Amino acid sequence: MPSDAVLYQAAALCLTYPGDDFRARLPLLREAAPQLRAFVDHAAVTPARDLAAHYVQVFDFGNRHSLYLSSWLDGDTRFRDVYRAAGLEFTGEELPDFLPSVLEFAARTGDLGLLTEHRHALEQLRSRLTDFGTPYATVLDAVCATLPTAGTAI
Repeated sequence: MPSDAVLYQAAALCLTYPGDDFRARLPLLREAAPQLRAFVDHAAVTPARDLAAHYVQVFDFGNRHSLYLSSWLDGDTRFRDVYRAAGLEFTGEELPDFLPSVLEFAARTGDLGLLTEHRHALEQLRSRLTDFGTPYATVLDAVCATLPTAGTAI
């Protein structure tokens, strides 16, 4: 398991729709992943309805802030193959290239291959979220900070 496994799992939770149990998890997320404190603190003081509406505004309107890393490139086949090779069967409601799913995979297996392979897409998403002015950008900041830069061996 990578040293950043807890961060990846926490980031996955932060990047999924903030449903009914999300608010109850915030103290644990804040404690377990201090890198995400800015986002967690924002989420803690934002009314649940406003947080959910913001999530939809940020991630559900077009592909500019898509949490799908490559569905337009190689669909879900490549991701499913990687999950299977690690002994996992993808059963989520989302497509396997959904960033929270990839983060959970990295947390569970220690395999950062999909994250590093799609680092460019992560950096683009991070930049767009920053430009948009959403606290979700800080989650991508934390994830990207853990990944090796181009040309660095894992």
